[in-house]
Parts: sequence; structure tokens; C-alpha cells
Amino acid sequence: MEAPPTTVTVSRTFAQRLSATPRGARLARHLAVAQLHVWGGGFAAPEVIDKVSVIVAELAANAVTHGRVPGRDFELRLALVTGSVRVEVTDTRADRRPPAPGAVRPPRPLDDGGRGLVLVDALADRWEVLDRDCADAPGKTVRAEVDLPPRRRR
Repeated sequence: MEAPPTTVTVSRTFAQRLSATPRGARLARHLAVAQLHVWGGGFAAPEVIDKVSVIVAELAANAVTHGRVPGRDFELRLALVTGSVRVEVTDTRADRRPPAPGAVRPPRPLDDGGRGLVLVDALADRWEVLDRDCADAPGKTVRAEVDLPPRRRR
């Protein structure tokens, strides 16, 4: 027996296109934290901000490092959905897809990289890789959700 579909209500959103540079990736993290503070209430709970901050930093760094197409930006989107904060980072490179949730392998101890999605997998309550929904531009979106503590849900 399948679970009945759940209704997701989006109450607030934030979106920003950023340059696909290390500076753009740093700015994405700062903007995400600032936006959670602007939204206030339970969305600014320290445990939620910490998780969202790391997830945005890792996904933005991946968009800049692995999803960069010269001359194209990446996009950060935040949304408050029923019981959670949703993070979406969209880049314009469709041919390099990250592994799916559950298929992320930890790096070897001396590897220089490969820890970003391990962190996302550990911190996000759910995450997925989606094809970009824009027909005239290729790319992908990595979506992650961090659940709000029960006492802070609206």
C-alpha cells in the first residue's frame, strides 16, 4: 500500500542568480543565512541555519566547480515549505550529474575533495537531483530539505 500524496505548501521564497565563481558560491551561503534571519521565527533556529548554511555552501561550490559553463550563472532558491526549509541550487551543465542520494561514497582519507555531497547527505533530511525544468536551457537542480524542529513548524 502506498502512502497518500502529501500536500506541500510554500509560504515564502527567495531566489538569486549568482556568478559561477568562488565569490558567487560564498555569497550564496551568506545570502541564505541572511534570508533565514529575515524570515525570523523558527526558520532562524540555530540548528536549521547551521545545516542550511553548510548545504548551500557545498551545493554552490559544486555548481561552481562541476556545473560551471563559462558565461552562465547558477541560481540559489530557498523556500519555506510545509515543515521544512528547501534549498535548490541550479546550474547550467547537464552532462555532469552528481550521484543520487544513497549512492554517495565517502572519499578516501587523503583525497583532496569529494566531501561535499557526503555532508549534504548527512545534514539534509531529504535531497534529490532533478533535470532543469527550463526547456531552452540545459542543466540540473540539486534540491535538499532540512526539517524544522517540531515546536517551530507552522
